[in-house]
Amino acid sequence: MTGGQRVVFGWREWVALPELGVATIKAKLDTGARTSSLHAFRIKRFRRDGLPMVRFEIHPVQRSAVAPITVEAPVSEERTVRDSGGHEQVRPVIVTEVEIDGRRWPIELTLTRRDAMGFRMLLGRQALRGRAVVDPGRSFVAGRKGGPRGRKTGKEKGRETGRGKGRRDAHGRGANAHPSGEEE
Repeated sequence: MTGGQRVVFGWREWVALPELGVATIKAKLDTGARTSSLHAFRIKRFRRDGLPMVRFEIHPVQRSAVAPITVEAPVSEERTVRDSGGHEQVRPVIVTEVEIDGRRWPIELTLTRRDAMGFRMLLGRQALRGRAVVDPGRSFVAGRKGGPRGRKTGKEKGRETGRGKGRRDAHGRGANAHPSGEEE
């Protein structure tokens, strides 16, 4: 992307991490978070040829029985990160490319367990700075998982506003909603 050209994305988007073998993962574009983070488990730090490395597993789709993806990557640094609850944790940081709507750029990702969180990935403001603007009133501007960019059927529009068919709870969430309010 050239300087000054910013694209508008919604507060949540389907993204890819091609260098990690992740074709699609739902991410929250969170301008309140400085650093991007990825849900990872079985995180093992080790050294290869004297360089710090990390091996970890990823489940890109929440509540999926599909086998996890195992990844090895160089550690660029160890960073102390404060989570939304104010707790500090030292996390490994890796550098990889993110892809949204055909646009690719390098980002830093911290690795941590995000089991209780509504998204497997947060894309923080450092990753977005100078490249994208987030419209908090829109979702999946770059397109639905595997779908065309920005097109939504009436059913999908209804699902976003809580007016679609199917049972909903008192908060307008569908039967398959996660306690965080996110639907798969």
